[in-house]
Amino acid sequence: MKVLVIGSGGREHAIVLSVSKSDKVDKIYCAPGNGGISEIAECVEINAMEFNKLADFAEENKIDLTIIGMDDPLVGGIVDVFEERGLRVFGPRKNAAIIEGSKSFSKDLMKKYNIPTCSYEVFHSPEEALIYLENQKFPIVIKADGLALGKGVLICQNLEEAEKAIGTLMLDKQFGDAGNTVVIEEFMTGREVSVLCYCDGTHVKPMTSAQDHKRALDGDKGLNTGGMGTFSPSPFYNDEVKAFCEEKIFQPTMDAMKAEGRDFVGILFVGLMLTEDGPKVLEYNARFGDPEAQVVLPRMKNDIIEVIDACIDGKLDKIDLQFEDNAAVCVVLASDGYPVNYEKGKVIKGLEKFKGKDDYYCFHAGTKKTAEGMVTNGGRVLGVTAKGRDLKEARANAYKATEWVTFDNKYMRNDIGKAIDEA
Repeated sequence: MKVLVIGSGGREHAIVLSVSKSDKVDKIYCAPGNGGISEIAECVEINAMEFNKLADFAEENKIDLTIIGMDDPLVGGIVDVFEERGLRVFGPRKNAAIIEGSKSFSKDLMKKYNIPTCSYEVFHSPEEALIYLENQKFPIVIKADGLALGKGVLICQNLEEAEKAIGTLMLDKQFGDAGNTVVIEEFMTGREVSVLCYCDGTHVKPMTSAQDHKRALDGDKGLNTGGMGTFSPSPFYNDEVKAFCEEKIFQPTMDAMKAEGRDFVGILFVGLMLTEDGPKVLEYNARFGDPEAQVVLPRMKNDIIEVIDACIDGKLDKIDLQFEDNAAVCVVLASDGYPVNYEKGKVIKGLEKFKGKDDYYCFHAGTKKTAEGMVTNGGRVLGVTAKGRDLKEARANAYKATEWVTFDNKYMRNDIGKAIDEA
């Protein structure tokens, strides 16, 4: 069969690599892809938001399955466009992807169906938000309602910071229309854990857990990013927590979406906070996490095509989802200055050292193939992932592997997986 993957980051590289391992697949395309993806798939120069061009390509090239990796096209309705053309596609329709596209929608859904989350209020005007903030406890969390590249969440320690956040999101429009509406939430404390789930609209199959690092600098300082590294499994996501989440969060979310006429078929990413009062939902996403996919997919034993087919056909309950009894850690190599200002076009050396090593992976996020060789082409450049018998060994292996790769202005956090030592 022929498979098309939509996207251009490390997540899509991880998806493409998983697809390449399936005996069912003869040919893989990726649009638009990146330098690393081009080594295992044919990259197609079509932007992920050009829905009709992508559907035309799928028709002309007789694509059997299209997998949507990115959030923007899902929220924009790419699945609807493909389905209207009779094309087989994996991902939630527009009316279900709203679970990520609108934080106010997802919070209201949780409230309506008694899915554990924190208290919150929604505001459509900066004036109302500012009046509300005057009588709140701090710290407090202010979120842009729409998509903001994982950076639209601001934790404010006092009223002055909160007023500045409202200005940034609602007046300065730093994230465009995503900040037209804001959600102001109670600040929760505890361990953050991410669980990705396969969904067929009725059934849900959670994958192994992961834990990521959003802040740019060591010690969880600096600006929020798309993710500077991650590890799997989370040592804090024990059997008791898992059972609670499956009964009170994952399946109820599926049931809630179905009850709303928004059957969710695809990947549901559930961001959790393990509080003193039990697990609560921080956020939902409608696709594989990045860089969570880079540590979860390499540990999955199943053929990804079989699992995806089961999701599309409503037969996920027939799948026995299995993961290796080991661990994986991903350290992101970024361009110094990310997520604000950084230079591109730096030649990357040492990538060949990953070839032939089964438990080491170098997922490309922001790279480009040129006459000079592979060069940097984004803020997050590479995701260096390694497996190990346990988390400590995986972390040691991942950091060892980061030394194999060099490029000018290479930057990484040196404390990915620091929670491993506290478990």
